[in-house]
Amino acid sequence: MPRICDLHTHTVFSDGTYTPAELIDAAIDSGLSALAMTDHNTVSGLNDFLAAGRDKPIDIVPGVEFTTADYGVELHILGLFVKPAMFEQINEYINKASILKEESNYKLVHKLREHGYDIHYVDILENSKGHVNRANIAAELLKKGYIGSISEGFETILSKSYGLYEPPERLSSIETISLIRSIGAVAVWAHPYIHMTFDQANEFLPRAKDAGLQGMETIYSLYDDETSRRAKEVCAHFGLCESGGSDFHGANKPDIALGKGKGNLLIPYEFYEKLHALL
Repeated sequence: MPRICDLHTHTVFSDGTYTPAELIDAAIDSGLSALAMTDHNTVSGLNDFLAAGRDKPIDIVPGVEFTTADYGVELHILGLFVKPAMFEQINEYINKASILKEESNYKLVHKLREHGYDIHYVDILENSKGHVNRANIAAELLKKGYIGSISEGFETILSKSYGLYEPPERLSSIETISLIRSIGAVAVWAHPYIHMTFDQANEFLPRAKDAGLQGMETIYSLYDDETSRRAKEVCAHFGLCESGGSDFHGANKPDIALGKGKGNLLIPYEFYEKLHALL
């Protein structure tokens, strides 16, 4: 059986439901040879992740998923192979964005309450070990029976088009890539074709490459075979390393399995090896 990996996952320190230790154990049980933990806009759980992964039969990759924007389009950039010495600089960089995100969260919950949804921000904070985002708010709405699933919440009352959610100001995608490279981590563009068309991505990539982008996800839970095939061609054209991930969130995305996605993933361990070689 080929060695496989998963280079994009989340824990309780952002909007997942597994602890770092539980994530590692589940990855080993799933037969993964390498695992990256990439919580949204936080490195809070990485010390736990590193401690839990010590002496385990799996290569672990501490990381972070930055929520950024380029010309108004939300893009997610992964910083992989983050070392503890980098944590303080990352925290300083994301602090402003975290404050703006917190304000956006509070406004969203306030508007939901005005529209008859009996939820409280203090309860959402108590149920989150890391930074709160819409998935945490959706989990509270689900618990109260207002929605049938997390995805339903995102498609309806938590969507921008519904009128209650106002996206916060985002970090610059290009500046984030530069920051990741300046601290010695590896910069990877997560699920590019979720937010951009191939034409839009091809306009962004030369600037991203100049800023230091090193990799791009070509295998992802929500990609079909044709998207993955074309993404591989784009990687080859721009001289980028391929990456892949499930975007696992545990019970908050129950249809996404660790290392398997929707049953469509087989991410080669070679992806991990080539990205690690960039250090």
